[in-house]
Amino acid sequence: MITLNGKAVKDADNLSLTELLVREKYVLSIIAVAFNGEVVPKTKYDCIQLADGDVIDAVRMVAGG
Repeated sequence: MITLNGKAVKDADNLSLTELLVREKYVLSIIAVAFNGEVVPKTKYDCIQLADGDVIDAVRMVAGG
């Protein structure tokens, strides 16, 4: 099972990180992602194949002052 922002996600094994994020309706241009505890550049999202036990944290970037 894969964990996304603390919640279990079913049927995500063998998806790419991009496929999962799009399926879960994240807007890729405004999020930052940590994969198994390491920040991942957007250019690598397609290269990451998900497997059982992976942990993903996606946070929305907010501008402000």
